[in-house]
Amino acid sequence: MPIITANRSALAVAFLLVVGLVVLAEGNAVGVCIRNCAQCKKMFGAYFEGQLCADACLKFKGKLLPDCEDVASIAPFLNKYE
Repeated sequence: MPIITANRSALAVAFLLVVGLVVLAEGNAVGVCIRNCAQCKKMFGAYFEGQLCADACLKFKGKLLPDCEDVASIAPFLNKYE
């Protein structure tokens, strides 16, 4: 079991490094987008797909700005928690 935990930790660190590099390379818009995703995840918890939101930030290079108070901008990332 410790090997699985170590692999997950290494994968998480690698993912964060890649996201960090992309944020630096793509400019401030992607960073703002990802920070907004994180804020919405904190606000909505399990009802918000933070990873999907961050992936969209990267895909659209920060042109999509989720606003936690604007349902239309975060609708693609909301889910029904069961």
